[in-house]
Amino acid sequence: MPVFERPPLDTLTPASERWTPIYLEHGRIEVDDSSVKWIGADRTILRLPVATLSVLMLGPGTTVTHAAIRACAQSNTPICWIGAEGMHFYAFGVTPTHDNARARRQADLATDPKRRTAVARRMFARRFPDLDVSDRRIEDLRLLEGQRVRVLYQQMGVNYGVTWRGRNYSPDQWDLADEINRAVSAANAALYALCTAVVCSLGYLPQLGFVHCAGALPFVYDMADLYKEEVALPAAFQAVSLNPRQAERDALRLLKLRIEESKLLQRMPRDIEELLT
Repeated sequence: MPVFERPPLDTLTPASERWTPIYLEHGRIEVDDSSVKWIGADRTILRLPVATLSVLMLGPGTTVTHAAIRACAQSNTPICWIGAEGMHFYAFGVTPTHDNARARRQADLATDPKRRTAVARRMFARRFPDLDVSDRRIEDLRLLEGQRVRVLYQQMGVNYGVTWRGRNYSPDQWDLADEINRAVSAANAALYALCTAVVCSLGYLPQLGFVHCAGALPFVYDMADLYKEEVALPAAFQAVSLNPRQAERDALRLLKLRIEESKLLQRMPRDIEELLT
């Protein structure tokens, strides 16, 4: 059986210095010659430097061996399972971190009403830099955020020449959604995968949010909302403007470029630390 040599703990690349996500579909991940290898259905063969990747996003038609999962876990590299071309986020797997200090600090903040509100206000302050949020109720800030996002979608549509009729789609009737809604969902799902990878790699809990409460990943949604305007939404609208028929796939490609250009992987760990003070 091929053996993947576990990298020494002190040599593992931190989350802020890892590569952007890699999305794979229709193929197999296995360990061969002491390295992790991707074998695509089109006979493409790639060596995957899992110790330097931020996250592996696995799409439909993907199989992965136990040895490959073990190699990713030993390299502290998260794996996320997402839907066709990134349209849905299903689950994630990540090795436990070596320290629970950050998780305990997050739990202390999330379970204290006053401190939880303070963190939520710091998150909203990043979206409303010209507004004093220190004495605003969280419910009022959520309403303002909803209004801001609706205006943002309209502006994106005008900027990229894409008709926007509102955020309207159903996972059960996906084909009935228009191109821009599918592209936005694809970009968002990939951004969620990246945020989940960073959150888990740093030792935080994706289940404990501050603005969001429901669902399995409220803290991931908290963080992703800070970056959607910068990376996910422009990628989706640009993809539709370039080629509506390939918008979902192009949205992932453009999202990756924007993540690299904005140095998001370097910024996100610092942002989390600043927010959870």
